[in-house]
Amino acid sequence: MNREIKLCLVYRDMWQSAGKFVPRVSMLNQVAEPIIDMGCWSRVETNGGGFEEINLLFGENPNLAVREWTTPFNKAGIQTQMLERGLNGIRMRPVAADVRQLMFKVKKLQGTDIARSFDGLNNPQNLALSFQYAKEGNMISQGAISLTYSPLHTVDYYIDLAEQYIDLGTEEICVKDMAGVGRPVSIGKIISGIKKRHPKTVIQYHAHSTPGFSVASALEAARAGADILDAGMEPLSWGTGHADLLTLHAMLIDAGFKLPDIKLKAYMDVRRLNQLFLDDYLGKFINPLNRKMNSLLIGPGLPGGMMGSLMADLEHNLNNINKWLEKKDKPKISQDNLLRKLFNEVQYVWPKLGYPCLVTPFSQYVKNVALMNVIQQLKGKERWSMIDENTWDMILGKSGKLMQPVDEVLQKLAATQQRTFYEGNPQDLYPDELDVYRKKMESLDWDTGQDDEELMTYAMHPTQYENYKSGQAALDFERLLQEKQIHSTGMIRPKPQPKSLTIEVNDQKYRVKISYDDTSNGTQKKKSKSPQLLNASSINGKRSTSGVFILAPLEGKFYLTRESHQKALSIGDQVEKGQTIGYIESMKVLNAISADKAGKVEEIIPNIGDNIEEDDPIVKLSV
Repeated sequence: MNREIKLCLVYRDMWQSAGKFVPRVSMLNQVAEPIIDMGCWSRVETNGGGFEEINLLFGENPNLAVREWTTPFNKAGIQTQMLERGLNGIRMRPVAADVRQLMFKVKKLQGTDIARSFDGLNNPQNLALSFQYAKEGNMISQGAISLTYSPLHTVDYYIDLAEQYIDLGTEEICVKDMAGVGRPVSIGKIISGIKKRHPKTVIQYHAHSTPGFSVASALEAARAGADILDAGMEPLSWGTGHADLLTLHAMLIDAGFKLPDIKLKAYMDVRRLNQLFLDDYLGKFINPLNRKMNSLLIGPGLPGGMMGSLMADLEHNLNNINKWLEKKDKPKISQDNLLRKLFNEVQYVWPKLGYPCLVTPFSQYVKNVALMNVIQQLKGKERWSMIDENTWDMILGKSGKLMQPVDEVLQKLAATQQRTFYEGNPQDLYPDELDVYRKKMESLDWDTGQDDEELMTYAMHPTQYENYKSGQAALDFERLLQEKQIHSTGMIRPKPQPKSLTIEVNDQKYRVKISYDDTSNGTQKKKSKSPQLLNASSINGKRSTSGVFILAPLEGKFYLTRESHQKALSIGDQVEKGQTIGYIESMKVLNAISADKAGKVEEIIPNIGDNIEEDDPIVKLSV
């Protein structure tokens, strides 16, 4: 055969598929040169997706990170590529068109050559602007068709989808098997079908190894005409990650393909550094199950990139579920049992949600609905009783057209909640925002940055950017890291201080909320308010002389608004039953908090961004 085939190191995705966090810029700077010295890579995936948002969570500047990280590859002549989510840009929810446009300009100037653009619904309409903006910014536009396995996602469907992307102007095609559930023979048929129509179009194949098909699929892809294969490397290959470079290289050489040799000394240097980063702290955020392959995922088809954060989130959910079960004198549930219930529920809800492609962010939406259904049913409640706002947007068509109409039960639920289905262009729902954020930065005396890169980052990730600028992000991460280190070393945890307690005065029970002054680590938290007496009957939502309280339906971070232009609830406002009074961010999505009673707002108890637990009081009403 002797046909040349190229390799791409998916360094960003390797980490994102393993756990919740990624290397700091200091780590990236260490590993860049050894990656180059390996001599086998034509491309390296350097940024995009959740990678840059996590820089902000560390308290690091993602623009500095991208510029420093891409520079050595640019000098070596190795192409750099990023992953972007079409309508969502490089975040989990839709973003204004002018912010998307600036993103491509900025990323090229920072040193990123190729924009791999995908849409979670495989909606060409949502990607048309990505292809246009990438080329206007002098990037190579690569349209990704996201593979999933259902009766509707056929070989012909994917060949026709690639045709639509090419007609819209994309220059390359990525066959993106993000869950590794694409069957090898079908993948070969898809790639050969695209090549038959467009023999000169570069096709790059990307697969996760999770259920075990990836090596066979990579061979079929190569034989069918794929030009570039994505690969991972130890100690982050396999599991929910990607097939290992050494395996793919040996297999392709044996099959008669022409590839550059791997310099094993450099390979071992990269491997050693990756392990060093894991040992330093990153391994503390990786669930051991993510380092294993799991054929059970053939059924639910959840993607590897999501499994990294899923297992971390699931551990927290499990603790909360078991706390609730323990209070009700019910037997606890194991992690394995919860995972099995979740996988089964994903398979149940997926067709009812219209068969969205199981890729970010829609895989998270399907998983979140399934998990909330499992949790609600464990608590004796009905399915569909907790659907987050991001998922509702998908159901209603605000992210684009689904593969099939949603189930009748969801249509009726939407009508009951006075939600309206949308059939227009999703981008029209999100007006331009750059001028809004530019004015905000001016008022705060913040620099918009080189090539307006800081402006782009602020508009793309407003909450995270504000926390980064204030220093709160760095403090929060260090606190989280300290907790993980205590847990992993087996050190005795400090005895937790109570958040509340119940006292009895004149035969009347009250819940007392307690705040603390904390000067540890050299930081001064806000002064505590006087302890509030919360009538215990009020906590249950009943009338009392103290008023009534709206309680948190789940744990997470509290916010008053979903978007910057929304009017926030204020003291003195009249609240009607069913009205949205705030949001809780949990599992990467926003969940609306609906008032279960009417009244006048006397107090908003948590602060914006506070972590709250299920059944914590949020708003005090006088009725």
